[in-house]
Amino acid sequence: MQKNSRAIIRTVLKILISLVWLVNGLFCKVLNFVPRHELIVGRILGTEYAPILTKTIGVLEILMFIWILSGIKSRLCSIAQILIVLTMNLIEFFVAPDLLLFGKANLLVALAFTGVLVVYEFILTQPGQKPQ
Repeated sequence: MQKNSRAIIRTVLKILISLVWLVNGLFCKVLNFVPRHELIVGRILGTEYAPILTKTIGVLEILMFIWILSGIKSRLCSIAQILIVLTMNLIEFFVAPDLLLFGKANLLVALAFTGVLVVYEFILTQPGQKPQ
C-alpha cells in the first residue's frame, strides 16, 4: 500500500474512531439521549450515584475524543482505548447483558472496534514511522 493511501486511511479511521467516543460521551451520557447508559452504570456501580458517574464517564469519553485528535502519544492512546473497551464490555457482558443494545453480542462489536484500533495503530503505521 502506498504511503499516501495509508495516510488517508489513517486519517479517516482517526476521525471515525474519535467520533465514536464523542457521540457516546456527549450525546449518550452527558446529554443523556440514551438513558440505558445510566441504567448500565447503575447496575454496575450502584444506582445512587449513577447519574453523576454516567456524566463523569461521558466527560472522560469526550477527553478521549480530544486525545485521539491531538495525536499525542498515539500508540498509548490506542492501547488505552483497547483496554478500556474490552474491560467495559466484559463487565457489561456479565453484569448487564439485558441492557446492552445487542445483548451479549455487544462483545463482538467491541472486538470489531478494537480490531479497527489495532489496524489503525499497528498495521497502517510503518515500522519506524511516527504515528500521525
